[in-house]
Amino acid sequence: MAEKTEAPKASAEPLRLDPSFKYEVMKEHDGETLKVCFQCGSCTSSCPTARFSTSYRPRTILRMAQLGLRQKVLQSPTLWLCTACFTCTDRCPQDVEVASVLRVLRNLAVKKGQMPRIFTELASNIYETGYVYKIPEMRLRKRSELGLPPLPKASLDKVDKLIELAGARKLLKSKELQ
Repeated sequence: MAEKTEAPKASAEPLRLDPSFKYEVMKEHDGETLKVCFQCGSCTSSCPTARFSTSYRPRTILRMAQLGLRQKVLQSPTLWLCTACFTCTDRCPQDVEVASVLRVLRNLAVKKGQMPRIFTELASNIYETGYVYKIPEMRLRKRSELGLPPLPKASLDKVDKLIELAGARKLLKSKELQ
């Protein structure tokens, strides 16, 4: 007996197209290569992350950007799965800077306040200490006891400038209030 399958449920919110979205992406450095993507699928077939994920498809993300699906792209959790290994870029027959376009999309998402909590926490750590992870006092003492040199001091002024340029300060400030 054949198994019954349910029809996909309609999304509660209709898809909204924003024809200007692709131009916004293409204004950014390396975002301009989005226009030459012809959806061959080389990026997805060569992506190490896509091999282990049923939902991550760089090709799909780029196509949604081309079509103007701003909200769908910027709110997509799969946007954050790119490891920036640049295999997709290396293998693209059209020289699309796939990993860079994904970076542009993530930066746009951050400016709209869309960033997964784990990345917000890691960015907050960098903002506060210059390190991705807060180094416990016990570990710093242990380094000293072992005769290891102190960890280098981060230039928090430069970190602050990077956070500002990425448009993430507002996100990090809202996390501090929580």
